[in-house]
Amino acid sequence: MSRIALLCAFVSAAALAGPPAKVDQALLDKGKSAFSVNCAACHGEKGDGTGPAAAALNPKPRNFTTEPFKQGDSPDAVFKTLSTGVTGTPMVAFAHLPEDDRWALAHWVLELRKGGKPAPAAAEKPKAKK
Repeated sequence: MSRIALLCAFVSAAALAGPPAKVDQALLDKGKSAFSVNCAACHGEKGDGTGPAAAALNPKPRNFTTEPFKQGDSPDAVFKTLSTGVTGTPMVAFAHLPEDDRWALAHWVLELRKGGKPAPAAAEKPKAKK
């Protein structure tokens, strides 16, 4: 196989890697670690938007515990935000981070959103009357 074909195969496989098969404690720990290094300066260790750099930013960093996410709050949406940034804000793209780190970060950010509590149960739909 030529070097170019091998490189294309490698890049294609990486592009198709997708989200993690399961969210477990190891993935969340990886996300927490990556968050401390890459995100806490702006968003704060608790994700409340009060990192040491927050005072100098306009608009202020998102408070993950109380504010809505501009581009959606699914793992896919948060991953996309991490990968592309948010135009018109200080939120830059973190596409330089490996894909698995960005998925771990996405899931950790969603954990911060929950404030350490389990996600609320889905509301039951009322039964249709006959």
